[in-house]
Amino acid sequence: MSRRAAVIVTSTRAARGVYNDETGPVIVEWLRGHGFEVGQPTVVADGPDVADALQGALAVGCDLLVTTGGTGIGDGDVTADATSAVLDKTLPGFNEELRRRGAAATPYALMSRGVAGVAGTTFIVNLPGSTGGVRDGLQLLGEVVDHVLDQLAGGTHG
Repeated sequence: MSRRAAVIVTSTRAARGVYNDETGPVIVEWLRGHGFEVGQPTVVADGPDVADALQGALAVGCDLLVTTGGTGIGDGDVTADATSAVLDKTLPGFNEELRRRGAAATPYALMSRGVAGVAGTTFIVNLPGSTGGVRDGLQLLGEVVDHVLDQLAGGTHG
């Protein structure tokens, strides 16, 4: 059974073509290396486009939805808010652990407002917009994703 994933990059500058996104391709490569079918990242500007992109990805259907960027405290950083609005269940421990691990390298990791949880049968994870934060997030995701997706598919806790 194949697993499907989607990636949303929240970056106003990348959406406007000011610079090339560096985090989305890293996530896509990681997902493919872990057996997920995934297309190219959807790149959106900070703000209301984030909620639209989340709704679009959920409408198409995927097992895992990973976002990067928009998790800070700036006015346009709405990824966590938009994600929280679609979640049926939150998994706060994921981002608590991600912040803890990131703080070992930089105290700025503690400023991330990223969330994780479940919308229907889709596991959603917000990763920071930094390449270091994405690397840390993918390491943690690799430790839990199979278990989470198994649970969402009706598996037991064994």
